[in-house]
Amino acid sequence: MLQQTEPVQHPLDQRSFRDILGRFTTGVVLVTAQAAHGPVGMAVNSFTSVSLDPPLIALCAAYTSTTWPDIRATGSFAVTILGERHAELCRLFSERGADRFAGRDWAYTRAGHPIPADGLAWLDCGITAIHPTGDHELVVASAAEGALADSAEPLVFHAGRFRGLVARSVGA
Repeated sequence: MLQQTEPVQHPLDQRSFRDILGRFTTGVVLVTAQAAHGPVGMAVNSFTSVSLDPPLIALCAAYTSTTWPDIRATGSFAVTILGERHAELCRLFSERGADRFAGRDWAYTRAGHPIPADGLAWLDCGITAIHPTGDHELVVASAAEGALADSAEPLVFHAGRFRGLVARSVGA
């Protein structure tokens, strides 16, 4: 018989909440757009699929982001799913004021948005709804085009660090 115990309770302050959510493993994507003044982009780990029919995705953008207003103003963006080799690129796209597009190969979607030439997959998306939610905007977007580009291992974020995956057979 299973013995029931009460979990240790902690007040849910901002640091505790962040630490708890950090235990949820996420992938990492770049969200990029061709703005009027040039390419802009940001790293995002709050990204998910919403619907297959129609094809919809969602992401969250902080009100404090200096990049998101430029992307939002375009009405569309590209999402690139990053691989394990992209940890430094992801860090670069997380830094304020960094020259994010220098020194690497970029491809462009048919809509004109820059994407890393070596990403795992990409989507071209049009913003369909933006919902104010706490200190972020919840963005829902329709995916118009996309492609698989590479089969490398994904870039994984857990407990504040990039991690690798370990392949295990079923039942192991």
